[in-house]
Amino acid sequence: MKRPAKRHTYDDTLLVTVLILVLVGLILLTSTSAYNGRVKFHDSYYYLKKQGLATVLGMAGMLWIAGIDYHRWIPLAVPGYLAAIGLSIAVMAFGKEYNGSKRWLSLGPFSFQPSEFSKVAVILFLAWLINRNVKKISKLRIMSGMMLSILPVVGLVGASNLSTAIIILGIAVTLIFVASPRYAQFIWMAVSGVGFLGIFLALESYRLERLAIWRNPEKYEKGYQTLQGLYAIGSGGMFGRGLGNSVQKLGFLPEAQNDMIFSIVCEELGLVGAGTIIVLFLILIWRFFVIATHAPDLFGALIAVGAMAHMMIQVILNIAVVTNSIPNTGITLPFISYGGTSVVFLLLEMGLVLSISRLVQ
Repeated sequence: MKRPAKRHTYDDTLLVTVLILVLVGLILLTSTSAYNGRVKFHDSYYYLKKQGLATVLGMAGMLWIAGIDYHRWIPLAVPGYLAAIGLSIAVMAFGKEYNGSKRWLSLGPFSFQPSEFSKVAVILFLAWLINRNVKKISKLRIMSGMMLSILPVVGLVGASNLSTAIIILGIAVTLIFVASPRYAQFIWMAVSGVGFLGIFLALESYRLERLAIWRNPEKYEKGYQTLQGLYAIGSGGMFGRGLGNSVQKLGFLPEAQNDMIFSIVCEELGLVGAGTIIVLFLILIWRFFVIATHAPDLFGALIAVGAMAHMMIQVILNIAVVTNSIPNTGITLPFISYGGTSVVFLLLEMGLVLSISRLVQ
């Protein structure tokens, strides 16, 4: 089958939205992290410098990948997934522990989270696998086999990072659901997933403890972060205290630049500012959907759907955690929270979707 001619232009709306989110993220990170940087490292711009370097690398990688025909990644789909499994095993064996969890691998002066790579690897792997078996995907055996194929990386990542494991599982379910013509089988998958999650939670007492903290954060010492985050949100009002004027980031909200940064956004920019950021994410998700529906082939459509599922699930989970709608899972807000590995692989993922948009007619 002849492929359509290259359009040689990216999806402008997607590209501009990504650039705005990256810029807004750096501004908000500067405001949120300045106090912690000054206290811990005697440098108010410590976190900004590290995030800025990762952003530059990620942007360069995004533009490079955007200019490559996405079909060239097909031969790397399986090796990439196997590499994700290998890196996850390496984390368990040699990982660097931080706040009681092993999530980082160190390579000299650099460290990174393999779980962020795993998200992109799973999207590519499942897009390849579904594309290869699309005519047989309605069979329960084939569908179950696809889900089982990603359980190794879900289990390995989930051993130290439950939130990322949930995201990976959500991406997998979304991709298979979109490709499958029969939906009744997903009832059994949902039941199995709930059972698997229940067993996984019961294996470690601290996971069950999080449920208790979520229900009554004021009764537990570990509920302190949640309460301070809620105070920040409540004090922001409609228009906020103003950029840079947060009180909760001054040592009251621990590690404010990480998972809980959205609460500082609410405090400084209010409901209007927080709503604007949510709208930017909605525009991003909308463009993923448009690109997926107009992609020249199933492989490209599935990559765009995977990116859409990733962004949607992660944003919803982060905001739900910050507002205490669900138990704390330690998940970052894309492009906004501090995390070099996260921003690099998010931008590389955006490059994949942009490369698909170049072939959209």
